[in-house]
Amino acid sequence: MNEWTLFLDRDGVINVLRVADYVKNWAEFEFRADFIQHFPHFCAQFKRIIIVTNQQGIGKGLMSMSDLEDIHARMRSEIVKMGGRVDKIYAATNLSGAEPDWRKPNIYMGIQASIDFKDIDFNKSLMIGDSETDILFGQNLGMKTIRFESWEQVLNNYKF
Repeated sequence: MNEWTLFLDRDGVINVLRVADYVKNWAEFEFRADFIQHFPHFCAQFKRIIIVTNQQGIGKGLMSMSDLEDIHARMRSEIVKMGGRVDKIYAATNLSGAEPDWRKPNIYMGIQASIDFKDIDFNKSLMIGDSETDILFGQNLGMKTIRFESWEQVLNNYKF
């Protein structure tokens, strides 16, 4: 699998989902316990690890781009400390329905990743996400997809 790229949603997969709210600053970010436990295993299995996340809290004015960059810098630092890595993070910060609409399930973030990393092959890519838009994003690009419930579910039901 070390020719494969792993695409991950953020909220609900990496961190605890804030129902009807957004992670607006680092104090509100909480890693999922099962992510901390299992993610380093995935890092050894994939050539690239890319996060694709819809973050319309910026478009709504609930947080700034600086806030999001701070969250992501600290998240990446903590992931490195736990023995993992993230090669790149793409965030769609516009409002739903804005033009151009970069939000999943639209494929913009995936296309940008393939421009930034020329060796990405969507037929050798896996999208893990907890929402229908995540799954459609992966399918729209020809990736394999996993509808996320827990990291244990992913490990127990899929061979890497």
